[in-house]
Amino acid sequence: MYTGRFAPSPSGPLHAGSLAAALASWLDARAHAGRWLVRIEDVDAPRTVPGADEFILNQLRALGLHWDGEVVWQSRRGALYQRAFDDLAARGLVYGCGCTRREIADSQSALGTPGVDGERPYPGTCRNGLAPGRQARAWRVRLPDDAGIERFDDRWLGPQEQDVARAVGDFVLKRADGLWAYQLAVVVDDAGQGVTDVVRGADLLGSTARQRVLGRLLGLPLPRVMHVPLVVDPATGLKLSKQNHAPAVDAGQPLAALDAAWRSLGFSALPAPDAPAFLAEATARWAGRFSLLQ
Repeated sequence: MYTGRFAPSPSGPLHAGSLAAALASWLDARAHAGRWLVRIEDVDAPRTVPGADEFILNQLRALGLHWDGEVVWQSRRGALYQRAFDDLAARGLVYGCGCTRREIADSQSALGTPGVDGERPYPGTCRNGLAPGRQARAWRVRLPDDAGIERFDDRWLGPQEQDVARAVGDFVLKRADGLWAYQLAVVVDDAGQGVTDVVRGADLLGSTARQRVLGRLLGLPLPRVMHVPLVVDPATGLKLSKQNHAPAVDAGQPLAALDAAWRSLGFSALPAPDAPAFLAEATARWAGRFSLLQ
């Protein structure tokens, strides 16, 4: 059965960009008569704003984007991440890293190695053991030597590929501050919740290949993916984000908010008398374009 999910981080309310991703995810699930789950990705505790999770849930309710089942909070799932970490460690696929961000940046600047989405690929400094006098600050996955190029088909963007070892390197599973890394948490959660399809913003496209590699190392099923266009600030050209102080969606005007999100995904305006009628028509149109049965 099709199972999708929307996984906002509670660092602030839904803005136009996050609503576009939520709407696309909801429509894809409903167009396939599937389940739509909501997961609060609060594993990054320092970025969590108290009360933002409930504010987001209330926004979704007001917009008519109702979910199935119980809401899940990542902060309550640490035991599951530990179990996956221990499984990898038992097979020699985890090692401690003593490098600081500055050291990694300096080494890659010297090599001129490009990164993914502004990230610096890890050069493998601690892969064969920590230098004398150094202690592990973070824990990284040891990518297989034969990992090769990860290829996948994106349902919006088409064929994609990435050489994870070269573009990213051995990535972090557990951070220097003791928190679980997003990449591990999302892979474990998607598999644990039976997610078959991930629909999210194109800013996360760069994470997909490494998540697929990690999922395969853990023996987990790999979901289909769709990365939808980002909503950008017309004045700056930058994507709308909480970090850029994007204003909250006005959930008190659900029809206007949903129509704006729909149009930001590249569709023409969809006349409707109210939000329920809008969602019904949008679901039918989405099914006509993105049906997995075609």
